[in-house]
This record gives sequence, structure tokens and C-alpha cells, in this order.
Amino acid sequence: MTEAATPPSLDTRTEAPARNQWWDVWDQFKTHKGAVMGACFFIFIVLAVYVGPWIWSIDPTYIDIRARNQGSSFAHPFGTDQLGRDMLARMMAGGQTSISVGLTAMGLALFLGTLVGVLAGYFKRIDGLLMRTTDLFLALPLLPLLLVMVMLFRQPLSASFGPETGIFILIVIAIGITSWMPTARIVRGDVLALKEREFVLAARSIGTRPGRMILRHVLPNVMSPIMVSATLGIATAIITESALSFLGLGFPPDFPTWGRLLFDATDFMQQHPQRVMWPGLAISLTVLAVNYMGDGLRDALDPRIRGL
Repeated sequence: MTEAATPPSLDTRTEAPARNQWWDVWDQFKTHKGAVMGACFFIFIVLAVYVGPWIWSIDPTYIDIRARNQGSSFAHPFGTDQLGRDMLARMMAGGQTSISVGLTAMGLALFLGTLVGVLAGYFKRIDGLLMRTTDLFLALPLLPLLLVMVMLFRQPLSASFGPETGIFILIVIAIGITSWMPTARIVRGDVLALKEREFVLAARSIGTRPGRMILRHVLPNVMSPIMVSATLGIATAIITESALSFLGLGFPPDFPTWGRLLFDATDFMQQHPQRVMWPGLAISLTVLAVNYMGDGLRDALDPRIRGL
């Protein structure tokens, strides 16, 4: 008598755990060679300006008149300026200021733009008011507005917080409140499209409050354009700060930034052209790297491209 065979189980396969979508984003980002090179160069610049002073310990404000206007050497790889200060140390100190201004001003502009864009897209009653305000800021001439803000608030803020901290706060606020408009328009457009999606309508039908709806359902789905705007905002803030410092309206003369170093070197351009080259290259390559990172993030965060 043979034993009855046991019936096979209906499904013996085990489901693999779901793959995190950020791995898909990274896989797509890696295919953009310019974005990878830009990210590597930006990380190198950040490490150079923040970690470099621990290795190259020369004080950027130390004056050695006997060593002024020297070329590249082992003691001073980037040469010295008209007061004998080491240019490599000043480049690293200037990079700290320029990148800090770029990141902080970008954060402020991103916060304002996201706030205005989400509120305008979700609440129809205030959409017109917020968008007309955005149009008003877009119509203002930004550089004259920045110059007026610096001239009006430079002395009060310097007296309250000190010359360096006061100018830092002033430049960050000035750049931030004049750079949020493109982010607001992009976020508003995405929120208007998300409002009609099925998951938002379903959440609304069960009585989800607007605040929870925005934080849990709307805001996470507009993070991709926000992140792209963040990378491009860093480049814009660095260029704006460099322009203000180049015009002599930025930080004090003894407080280096890349724009200030470029401004100080223009008087010695013919005798010492390398002093213009180093800060100019730092600004240009950093902005180019950040722009390439933005292009790569735009492609990686777009689900229509990511699956190809």
C-alpha cells in the first residue's frame, strides 16, 4: 500500500523585500557622469575649505610685509597678496564664508518658496494674493534692491551683531528674500496637480485636516523639485555674494570671501594675474559643479526618466 503523496503548497516562493526608491534615484544619478563629477568636486571643495585649515595652519590674517606680492613657492603655494598674507589660507577662509552664505541663503529661499508655493497651490482663496506677490518680487530689479538693502541695514546690523556677523546676516537675508520666487512657482504647479490625485482625494474624503494633508501627503511628493531648486539656489547665492563683495558692499576688507579676494586682486591683475585666477576659478568651478548636480538630480528624481 503506497502512501498518499502530500499535496504541494500553493505558493512556496518568498517575496523579496521592496527596494527603497532612493536606491533607484542613486542608480539613475550615477548614469549622469557630469553630475557625479560635479558632486565629487563639490565634496572636495567643501572638505578643502573646512578641513584644510587644520592641515595648512597659517593664519589668513597674518601680515608679513617682507613677503608681499610673492609668486608660488613651497612656503606659499598660491603666493601672497599686497600685505604678505598667504593666499592659500585666504582662499580656504574665503571658501568657508562663500559656501556658508550659499547654503544658508539657499535654505532661507527654499523655506520661503516652499511655504508660499504649497499655500498658494493648496488653498485657492489665497492663491491669487500669493502669486501676485510673487510676480511683484519677480518684477523688482534684484541687484539695485540688494544694493539698497545693504546700504540701509549695514550699519545697524554691524552695530548690533558685530561687523562680520552683522554683514553675514544681512547678506543671507538679502539673498534669501530675493531668490524664493522660482521655487514658489515650481512647487505651486506640482501642488495643483497633486490636489487632484486619487490618494489626496481619498485622504480628504475621510476627513484629514489640511495641515496633516500637506505634511503627510502633499509635501513629500514635491520634494524632488525642491531638492533640484536647492542645488541651483546654492550656485545663485554664491554668485550673488561674490558680486556684492566684488562691488565692495560685502564683508569687511580684512574678512576674506572669494568675491572679496577677486575685488582686491583687480588692482594687481597685470603684475600678478594668478591672484585673479584662483578665486575666479574657485567661484566658476564650484557653481558649475553645483549646476551639474542639479541636472543629475532633476533626471534622477523624475520617475518618467528613472525607469529607462
